[in-house]
Amino acid sequence: MPSIAFFEPRIPENTGAAIRLSAVTGAPLRLVEPLGFSLEESRLRRAGLDYHDLATVTVHPSFDELCEALPESRFFAFTGRAETWFTDVAYRADDVLLFGPEPTGLPDEVLDHPRITQWVRIPMLPGRRSLNLSNAASIAIYEAGRQLGFADHV
Repeated sequence: MPSIAFFEPRIPENTGAAIRLSAVTGAPLRLVEPLGFSLEESRLRRAGLDYHDLATVTVHPSFDELCEALPESRFFAFTGRAETWFTDVAYRADDVLLFGPEPTGLPDEVLDHPRITQWVRIPMLPGRRSLNLSNAASIAIYEAGRQLGFADHV
């Protein structure tokens, strides 16, 4: 499965839900510092239920260090500024699905980073600001998994 990456997440419950998502899909979760909470925070632990030991979570000190850790990966930046729908991408298992912090989204310096392969968006009705971060990650990783045939899933 591709990786889910949260750039500077701020809400512990969203990251806790993403830990649970990682555990049930097999998608590694990558967090780019600084985080807006401690990984020991009770709200994060509660949102992830008892899935923390079943998830693969890696914390990266910076976006550049995330990129260095995955030199062959493609990076898809999820942003409302994109024209391409996320369903129009042919995903590979080593891709990274990158999401920005709540409530601002990815900053320009990340969107314009040379390692960003493409900007993509999840379609929504006009006038709506955004989806919940963990919900957006769920929608995206399940589309990637569908395309890849849900290997090893039941």
